[in-house]
Amino acid sequence: MSLVKFSNQLPSMVDRFFEGDFFDWSTRNYSPLNTTLPSVNIRENSDEFKVEVAAPGFDKGDFKLELYHDVLTISSEKQQENTTNDDEHFSKREFSYQSFTRSFTLPHTADSDRIDASYDNGILRVSIPKKEDSKPKPSRVIEIK
Repeated sequence: MSLVKFSNQLPSMVDRFFEGDFFDWSTRNYSPLNTTLPSVNIRENSDEFKVEVAAPGFDKGDFKLELYHDVLTISSEKQQENTTNDDEHFSKREFSYQSFTRSFTLPHTADSDRIDASYDNGILRVSIPKKEDSKPKPSRVIEIK
């Protein structure tokens, strides 16, 4: 065991605080094109899978959900333009363009015919019901003859 002597503990503690995950500015939430990918939560219970996509500032019409060969793709393209009237002049004009695509392979237990989605308060919620035959069945007593 080796002892490490700190000449000044306060900067060391502050440095350690900023090294944590909270201040992780890495590219793990960015696509290869440096566009932000929304965070996703996936939950499962005995009846369904629930996918939640954090996408504040979008409208429900900005999303496209597509199912192809048991792969659910959630995508969005949003373009905003700051415009002015014809008689106005501007020295700076900014455009905003956001897009993302997230794809998920559905398990064989998913009932892809009954997928439902809603968007409220910045969260896109996708409900993927399970097939009836894949749900756990309660135990039963079998009579011996």
